Amino acid sequence: MQNVTPENAVIHLKNALLSLDNELSDRLKKLQIDITQSHNADSEEQAVERENDEVIEQLIDDTNMELSQVKHALDRIESGDYYRCEKCGNEIGLERLQAIPYATLCMQCA
Repeated sequence: MQNVTPENAVIHLKNALLSLDNELSDRLKKLQIDITQSHNADSEEQAVERENDEVIEQLIDDTNMELSQVKHALDRIESGDYYRCEKCGNEIGLERLQAIPYATLCMQCA
């Protein structure tokens, strides 16, 4: 069995973050297209479409938030702070970063 070095782990996690960045960016583009669709002239249909717009707006907000977290994690990799908790400065465990690659807090601070 091959040992996982911190360098290999960071490369793997960076690739996962870049992939997630692409996925979220694509999702955001599709949601933004959906939200700009014109509404039906029928008032009952418009009510349903407005409810759908609220859901899409929330999905856009959620996607933007996650995309921001991913970009922040990529910046932390570049600066060498990726494994450090932003609150206490202790190490964020590899298992936590594998589960949530954009985690900024260790388990104690989370």
